[in-house]
Amino acid sequence: MKTKYFLIVISLLFINNLMGASLLTSNKLNHLTAKQQVYQKKLQDLDKYYSTKKLGAFVENGKTVFRIFAPQALAVVLCTFVEPEQSKPEKFPLEKDKDGVWEVSLDDELYGLYYGFQIYNVGDNTNKERTIVLDPYAKAVTSYNTYMSPRRGIVIKENDYDWEGDEWVQQDWRDLIIYEMHVRDMTRHESSGVEKPGTYLGLTEKNKKGGLSYIKNLGVNAVELLPAQEFANVEIPFKDSAYGRFNTWNYYERNHWGYMTAAFFSPEAYYSEEAPDLQWNTWQGKSGKQVKDFKDMVKAFHKEGIAVIMDVVYNHLSEYEIGNLKEIDKEYYFRLDANGNYIAESYCGNDLKTERPMLRKLIIESILYWMKEYHVDGFRFDLGKLIDWETLEDIIYEAQKINPHVVFVAEPWGGGYDPMGFSLRGWGSWNDQIRNGIKGENPNNGHGWIFGKWYGNNNPQRIKSYVNGTLIVDTLGLFQKKEHSVNYLESHDGYTLGDFIRIGLKDVSENEVIKDVDKFVKLTPTQLKLNKLGALFLFTSQGITMIHSGQEFARTKVIPLNIDVNDPHKGMIDHNTYDKDNEVNYINYNHAETNKELLEYYKGLIELRKKYDAFRRAEHNEVTFFSISDNQFAIGFHVNHNKEEFIVLMNANLNIEEEFTLPKGKWNVLVNQSKAGTETIETKSGKIVVPPSSGVVLKKK
Repeated sequence: MKTKYFLIVISLLFINNLMGASLLTSNKLNHLTAKQQVYQKKLQDLDKYYSTKKLGAFVENGKTVFRIFAPQALAVVLCTFVEPEQSKPEKFPLEKDKDGVWEVSLDDELYGLYYGFQIYNVGDNTNKERTIVLDPYAKAVTSYNTYMSPRRGIVIKENDYDWEGDEWVQQDWRDLIIYEMHVRDMTRHESSGVEKPGTYLGLTEKNKKGGLSYIKNLGVNAVELLPAQEFANVEIPFKDSAYGRFNTWNYYERNHWGYMTAAFFSPEAYYSEEAPDLQWNTWQGKSGKQVKDFKDMVKAFHKEGIAVIMDVVYNHLSEYEIGNLKEIDKEYYFRLDANGNYIAESYCGNDLKTERPMLRKLIIESILYWMKEYHVDGFRFDLGKLIDWETLEDIIYEAQKINPHVVFVAEPWGGGYDPMGFSLRGWGSWNDQIRNGIKGENPNNGHGWIFGKWYGNNNPQRIKSYVNGTLIVDTLGLFQKKEHSVNYLESHDGYTLGDFIRIGLKDVSENEVIKDVDKFVKLTPTQLKLNKLGALFLFTSQGITMIHSGQEFARTKVIPLNIDVNDPHKGMIDHNTYDKDNEVNYINYNHAETNKELLEYYKGLIELRKKYDAFRRAEHNEVTFFSISDNQFAIGFHVNHNKEEFIVLMNANLNIEEEFTLPKGKWNVLVNQSKAGTETIETKSGKIVVPPSSGVVLKKK
């Protein structure tokens, strides 16, 4: 009965929202000029186009077929190249069908051929040579490393790889311990010891200090790769203009993280290059080997039982380049205002109109392609709220037909904020409530629980809800199920947890120049305690657990002093390293040795969580909390699950210890302020004292 009532309420809320949206749209249209109304009607008419045909370039019956969707084009020309450097391509006109799909077939199986399209739209200057446009369905891409990044698709042979029996890593979401990482950063630093640093293949090398073996030894069971679909590596010149834009912010003229996708079906070619760094004014990815290299990497992770999750960007397209969906059909593919200007709620210049039928088809087919062709186990959607609900519902529905355990996680903001909406549709979301409540929102005046402070509306009751997975049954809860909550304290974005604590304790200022990073990274006793306490709360809370690479040794992000870039922030801690392909982002495994005690503590917590499912699968009613009246920053809870009992006690007060009375019986201490793991450190009964900024985990003997 409760379920039925809940569904009725949700339905009414949806109907109310739809009616409100319709009225709003109607009122807006009434205030538009006649010219604007004609324009809006034209955009709506574009939705009638839909095709079930296979798009892209592929071999069929001894011929190579090229298809592209361009509903408003007057003409489309295929341009082929023997080499991408070729200035004059061979050209072939395409024919259009009723659904806006243009097609041409060429004799022979033309594997390795480079290609692009020229699109002639209404209003184009027919005397001007058209830009060569990249195929949105290109399965491999070569790019010229310069401003605005010209690109060519490469015809490849699909389903041509020996997976050696590999399949997806089938895991219950509740069991996930995710390691967020950047493909290049994990092995680029010389301390990694790999033979092919900064590459996909570098992540296949075993028995090296860094990379695959390090991740395996840490104990996580999933990696989440920062964007590895082909993206724009190069941005516009600093303090110079290009195509109407003036760069005042990016000293490096680079995009390192990858959140400017250029091709939704192709692996990033930079991570297959043999050169140690990006080679400007050259064609990157010419060989197409990035396709095989990416598969080798996935297979290597799978052999170690580690799932591969991809961070994907379908809400906007690469901003600083030409020859993409903008030239194919700006009105079809992008959200535009009444005057035809790009809407940019992503703050990235151009938001994709995901509700268009053929763009929805592209996104779904891209996801399914990475699942089937590359054996990818899951996806994290950047700025997921910018993607319309129908597309998000169709994505998870179609993907789960193939792999019922496929992981879908959203960054639940971007033009709004709605983790609950994602949870209602079976998606997981990054839980910023636990992040801000436990760590804090900023290190200067937004401290959280580990500092003995309350950020915002946090309080003892709210942090109890985080322990249980931030469920809707608790006040201000977000999620239908605990496994929809991705619990984290650090991600690629913002300060590392280690630096947040360093600044928060006022051991360093944001603008202080640090000359000896190796010395600076060494944790003080207080810094170590707060790092451990945050980790303990994270790993004993229900939900998906995520840590960012280097969090396990309190990684610092100090901009190197010796780089040949005129960056006025050299030597300072950085909180936004998206543009830096240098040691500020590379994982320094020597620093892992420096803070080995914290690293071992993380390993122990991961081992504890993996061994005892009480920390992953306990129901809400199996967790009971201690009543504490003398210390608002102390928390204690008892977990009784599958005939195993645990006590978790934590004290975030910086100054006073907290005494707890244990339930009857003898209790083995598995975690204390020094060590963490599954081995008994000592046995306790009666009372136990927890020092300031520390915690313990006990298992009933």
